Amino acid sequence: MTLPFDAVTKTGVLLPLFHETCKKGFEEGDDPTTIVETFFTKYQARRNKQSQINLLFRFIQYIERQVVLFDAIEDAAFPIVNNMEGVGTLRNLKGSAQSEGKMEELKEFLEEFKVRIVLTAHPTQFYPGSVLGIITSLTKAIKENDLSEINNLFGQLGKTPFFKHKKPTPYQEAKSLIWYLENVFYKTFGEIYNYIQTSIYADDKKHNDIINIGFWPGGDRDGNPFVKPETTLKVAKKLKKAILKKYYQDLRDLRKKLTFRGVEERIIRLETIMYDYSINLKTKKAISAKELSRTFKH
Repeated sequence: MTLPFDAVTKTGVLLPLFHETCKKGFEEGDDPTTIVETFFTKYQARRNKQSQINLLFRFIQYIERQVVLFDAIEDAAFPIVNNMEGVGTLRNLKGSAQSEGKMEELKEFLEEFKVRIVLTAHPTQFYPGSVLGIITSLTKAIKENDLSEINNLFGQLGKTPFFKHKKPTPYQEAKSLIWYLENVFYKTFGEIYNYIQTSIYADDKKHNDIINIGFWPGGDRDGNPFVKPETTLKVAKKLKKAILKKYYQDLRDLRKKLTFRGVEERIIRLETIMYDYSINLKTKKAISAKELSRTFKH
């Protein structure tokens, strides 16, 4: 891996040498200062102090971006490396139940089964939102084997900061985690529910809400002294806005498909209502699912 910038040209060559020096020094019981000095004495003796610091910084920069690359490769390769219909998956469970004549038993079990996923956070666990966006684009480019786009994203990655000078606030931690809700969990949970509804129950009735989500950041009033009542309210509003925005986007996509007379107008009404509620969180009267259904029918 390399980055398309002059200052990073030799980093990929020197980093393995630095790694070997660190490994050998650690085995011999040397302290970090001695290890670093040994490396520069042996391989980069002409560098002044500032140049040495710059090289060490580029090592960090290089490694961070290697980690991002492997994250993207791991995401892209996940359905290839793992059997998405193997043991432990819903498809496999359904197949086993069908072959053993236990579909009704499976349906009864799913009516009582519940998973509660609690999303928690630690400031060291997060990439900035800009980096998360690049990882998503990089994953897509790797899946499509788009070398030109991969190279462009590397260039963007090389100039995108990975850290901030200030520790993130609880609200900023919450925003980072909400990114996963919007871009990963929302679509995935919908696909899971859709599969259970169409392939296991095979009806249009409302069944058990199998998955619940808990959200820790912004709500840890006991364990985090920086979480104030206003922080909790602010995070709750952000969560509400995020989910309403996803509903609004889904309605926009639906409108492109339901272009029939008498239907498109109803979708537009729903889209307008959802847009107003996602933008204006101070709307006093909340709208219920029944009201939305009534709006669509009339």
